[in-house]
Amino acid sequence: MYREAYLKECWPLVQKALSEHFVKAELDLIEGSMTVTSTKKTFDPYIIVRARDLIKLLARSVPFEQAVRILEDDVACEIVKIGSMVTKKERFIKRRQRLLGPKGSTLKALELLTKCYILVQGNTVSAVGPYSGLKEVRRIVLDTMNNIHPIYNIKALMIKRELAKDPELRTQNWDRFLPKFRQKNLSKRKEPMKKRIKKEYTPFPPPQLPSKMDKEIESGEYFLKESQRRKKKLEDIKTREAEALVRRQEKRNQAFIPPEEKSYEPKEVATSSKLDVNAIKEKVKKAKSKKLGAPPEEVKQKVVDSDKKKKKKKT
Repeated sequence: MYREAYLKECWPLVQKALSEHFVKAELDLIEGSMTVTSTKKTFDPYIIVRARDLIKLLARSVPFEQAVRILEDDVACEIVKIGSMVTKKERFIKRRQRLLGPKGSTLKALELLTKCYILVQGNTVSAVGPYSGLKEVRRIVLDTMNNIHPIYNIKALMIKRELAKDPELRTQNWDRFLPKFRQKNLSKRKEPMKKRIKKEYTPFPPPQLPSKMDKEIESGEYFLKESQRRKKKLEDIKTREAEALVRRQEKRNQAFIPPEEKSYEPKEVATSSKLDVNAIKEKVKKAKSKKLGAPPEEVKQKVVDSDKKKKKKKT
């Protein structure tokens, strides 16, 4: 519906271009369809396929000036469906935007390197150009939708174009010149603590486990009488009870076992026999001379010196 107005305008030009190859074109706006049919005068057997590609490109929003090039011999078209390649809508929009680049710079670079007209529209990418260029466009579009940035492929294409100019390197292998980009694995999936190792597949079933009767036959219990079995069962119970009683008794006795005492060694006290009596007397004299809250002697000396200087100035 959104292409109806444009198709109305350019349809006479489409009919004129196809009439040169004797192909009839019809536009049905009520039904919403475009049809191309061959006539009795049509001489090119492949022109009907090219006419079909022409109306396909017009339906995918490709302008008539670019779409009409498909009728030439050395030009082909490619419509890559990218809608089902990414599940999340936000991720799909981001990756589709990478193809365009800032202000369409990435798309313009691709067009110059591949010599193709490329149009990103909705869930498809339409391309018109030579066969070699279309092959590269398809690969780059699929890589971009698989989370490989188109700048890497653009770099590789630029190197290839320069190598193709050299006649000596034209016939050689170019792998040593092309950049190798390692894909980083950014998944934060936690690995399990215990990894299960898969066993080798064998067509034979696993061996059958022994039954209760088989175990009794192995131990000889199967051949005992009922009274002997009871007697043996009681003996087993008594032995288990005796073992449990011994364990409980040991646990109780542990509380009465005294802990190991550390050996005590008395420390040697260094006693000084002689005391400095004169030093103690001097400390007592200094303490008596000082008044409570009085400033120290150094401060007093400074105050006295300042008073003397003032008196000298007056005289």
